[in-house]
Amino acid sequence: MAEAEDDFTVIAQAGDSIPSIAHQFGHFWETVWNHGNNAELKALRKNPNILFPGDEVFVPPLRLKTFSKATDARHTFVWKGTPQKLKMRLMMLGEPRANEPYSLVIDDEIIHGTTDGDGNLEHFIQPDSKGGVLKLQGGKEEYPVRVGHLNPIDTVSGQKQRLNNLGYSCGDESDEETDLFRQAVSQFQGAKKLPETGEMDGATKAKLESLHT
Repeated sequence: MAEAEDDFTVIAQAGDSIPSIAHQFGHFWETVWNHGNNAELKALRKNPNILFPGDEVFVPPLRLKTFSKATDARHTFVWKGTPQKLKMRLMMLGEPRANEPYSLVIDDEIIHGTTDGDGNLEHFIQPDSKGGVLKLQGGKEEYPVRVGHLNPIDTVSGQKQRLNNLGYSCGDESDEETDLFRQAVSQFQGAKKLPETGEMDGATKAKLESLHT
């Protein structure tokens, strides 16, 4: 959970995102993301769903809104725009796991569905969701799902996370460039017909980001 200071600057922790922080303080995520005080952060991260622990997020104070309604009557007010959409694509040996039944457990809710022809699945979740479990093959396969824990592509840890998710094992998700990390980078480059240098150069980073949105 993010920690708020008196001036409404929030220090992001692992698992935080702009939608989760905005939800915590009663805002729409666009209100926080598009605020002028967050312009530098927005230019740096580019994606409201991806923050790095230690990022500073300015949260403006809530603005009161008044309504004029008739007395002696019941009125309903709807808070719009709260849910966020979780999108995933399931692959095996470079091929999409198309039309495959699954169970997704998020926030103690069990969602049953089937991937589309490209192995994609989509579901609305709460902005402060932290994750759950994806079950395939009637529960024979289980994969942890962490929401909001993806680090920026410009960090080694973020690159490792994406490579691990795509099946190129890097082991730990620290910011240390290990031999296993360089080996995974080389394997990824070879599979995508890039020069196999083992270095995360600009072309490799751009390809990795395009395949792991």
